[in-house]
Amino acid sequence: MSERELYYRRLPHWHPANATFFVTFRLEGSLPRSLTQQLQQEYLRAKQALEQTLPDQRTQALYDVYRQAHAQFEKALDRADGPRWLEHEQVAHIVQRELHALHPANYHLLAYCLMPTHVHLLVDTQGIAPPPPRKDGTQYTALGQAMWLLKGRTGYACQQILGQRGRFWSREYYDHVIRDEREYERVLVYIVNNPVKAGLVSNWRAWPYTYVAAEVLGFFPDL
Repeated sequence: MSERELYYRRLPHWHPANATFFVTFRLEGSLPRSLTQQLQQEYLRAKQALEQTLPDQRTQALYDVYRQAHAQFEKALDRADGPRWLEHEQVAHIVQRELHALHPANYHLLAYCLMPTHVHLLVDTQGIAPPPPRKDGTQYTALGQAMWLLKGRTGYACQQILGQRGRFWSREYYDHVIRDEREYERVLVYIVNNPVKAGLVSNWRAWPYTYVAAEVLGFFPDL
């Protein structure tokens, strides 16, 4: 399995080393399965259409298709109507605690926002080595390992709090590689303004489940 790109339940994951990532993961049942399957099929069709593209044009074209798939997923989440477990204070605190606990060994935590049905996360993996292969031969990237740990630890703990059984997080998640400073700022603004756009608060700083690292705030003082 390539360290640069892997497929997890048919969703695209492109994980170059030492990169900055925008990650979105969601609660199980927050989107209809028919919709997620539709989004997956649209991505695969667009990707297959590029098979005849010249090699020097293919990399950028694949990246554009990947971004479009991520954007469609984000739009669907904005309209999601499912479980809202993350609006429970104890549940949200469990997720926040583990997000911080994985820094800096598994990623460098830059920002996050917990919404009632999903989480937006901004991290970088500069200097984070990929883990050794698992016993079954599976090779996770640094980010893949971090997401496996994060969802596994928080999912069990949150289900205990809620008295629920079954899967807490959807197995699928989307991640997007940040390519430049302009995109970095655009994604950061998108993350922190999610609760504002949803009408939960009037100022992003008032949302208790949003975090931006001090060094990031220093770099974007007008945020």
